[in-house]
Amino acid sequence: MTSYIPPAIDWVREQVELYEGSGGVEGTTLRDTGLPCVIVTNTGNKTGAVRKTPLMRVKVSDGYVLIGSYGGRPKDPVWVHNLRANPDVDIRDKTEVFKMRVREVTEDPERARLWAASAQAFPPYDEYQAKTPRKIPVFIAEPM
Repeated sequence: MTSYIPPAIDWVREQVELYEGSGGVEGTTLRDTGLPCVIVTNTGNKTGAVRKTPLMRVKVSDGYVLIGSYGGRPKDPVWVHNLRANPDVDIRDKTEVFKMRVREVTEDPERARLWAASAQAFPPYDEYQAKTPRKIPVFIAEPM
């Protein structure tokens, strides 16, 4: 059995624990935003361990858009590297869990469409992109 490594940041770990521990009944909005989130369960690219990350819920048709904004910091969040190395994930959307495969979307018009849907769901994404010189990664998680 693969081990689970909880998130190192307190609020992230607490969000995951509340969401997962309640079976998706509680903790379904991200922190102070009041906006819906999902839990992405992925495999660490270095450790091979199970990792869980709360991300904004951006639903498009039968998939989810995952934005590697990291609040506009200069580096990608660690989970971005995990998804690039191990694209099979579970996404918990409230009480449902879906097995999905992610792919990074780098080319327009698909990337522009997914970014627009994400910025509509969470307007600070545009501010985060303006803060950082890196092109914020965009992934789409689709049913396997």
